[in-house]
Amino acid sequence: MNLGWKEMKRNKGRFLIVGSIVFLISFMTLMISGLANGLSKDNAGLIQAMPDGQFYLNEDAKENYLLSTIDEGSEKGTAFSIQMGSLFDPNGKQQGVAFLTASPSAVFPAVQKGDVLLDRSLAKEGIQIGDSLTNNGLSGTLRVAGFVDDSKFSHAPVAFIHSADYEDMFQTNDRQILFSMNSAAEQLDGLQTFSKNEFLQTIESYKAEQLSLTMIISFLVIISGLLFGIFFYMMNMQKIGLYGILKAMGVSSRTLLRMIWTQMAVVTGTALLLSILASQLFNQLVPQEVPFHLSAANTLWLSGVFFIIGFLGASLSGVQIKKAEPLKAIQQGEN
Repeated sequence: MNLGWKEMKRNKGRFLIVGSIVFLISFMTLMISGLANGLSKDNAGLIQAMPDGQFYLNEDAKENYLLSTIDEGSEKGTAFSIQMGSLFDPNGKQQGVAFLTASPSAVFPAVQKGDVLLDRSLAKEGIQIGDSLTNNGLSGTLRVAGFVDDSKFSHAPVAFIHSADYEDMFQTNDRQILFSMNSAAEQLDGLQTFSKNEFLQTIESYKAEQLSLTMIISFLVIISGLLFGIFFYMMNMQKIGLYGILKAMGVSSRTLLRMIWTQMAVVTGTALLLSILASQLFNQLVPQEVPFHLSAANTLWLSGVFFIIGFLGASLSGVQIKKAEPLKAIQQGEN
């Protein structure tokens, strides 16, 4: 361990460079992860906030909720529909929303005919409780009865309305999705079952966004592993003569490998700590309009992955230390 510390003090600039690179890559990965989580909530916060259970779509819909039709009177669960649309506030400003209506249940808030419950994000647009909102397809108006939290769908705030208002607006009494709070999937005639995660994957915008961001995060993690391996490999190649002398003096390969692990732990640990602090500070300061959410659990998970990648990269580069013969290493160092 002392050998590792002494070398780091002697070559501060070299280790500072690699530490800076690790910091930048880990910080970028945490930022993209926070963006992915934020977009996930902004795209499907409504579904994510629902209790665990089973979702059902019509088999003929081919996993597209927009093409699905469900019997509203089904006793197997809560039948509901989601349609994109818009509302006009008292000043005539148009607000894009996702209209939702459902059969009576404890899954969604109850709404009276002529009322609407809105996601709280619309309160920041100046809409207040008691305001009368209009829609081009609705014969009357909707009174804002209150606001709810974390109710977004397809990047739009959800508007909970009564089934009568929904049928008047969209000229249909069909429902698209059936939800059951049963933990085990039950086969229903003509219906295809999905878990919550599986249902999220049927939402095209959600699937495309998360797949793209996950691929970017994966590439950054792979790049960090290559960075560790290349850095310590080049470091070891430059010091092969020194290693040969140390092995000739009786220093074991295990001791030299521990030296590399110590250097890796210090460089990676310091860089990760700084990136965690920077990302959490950004998480607190980012404007609420930006879909960004970085949880402590996700931060610790990614940090653990980076640390394991660093350990593997340093260990693989240390294989040459075990294979190095003292006499040949000394001769190579003299050339």
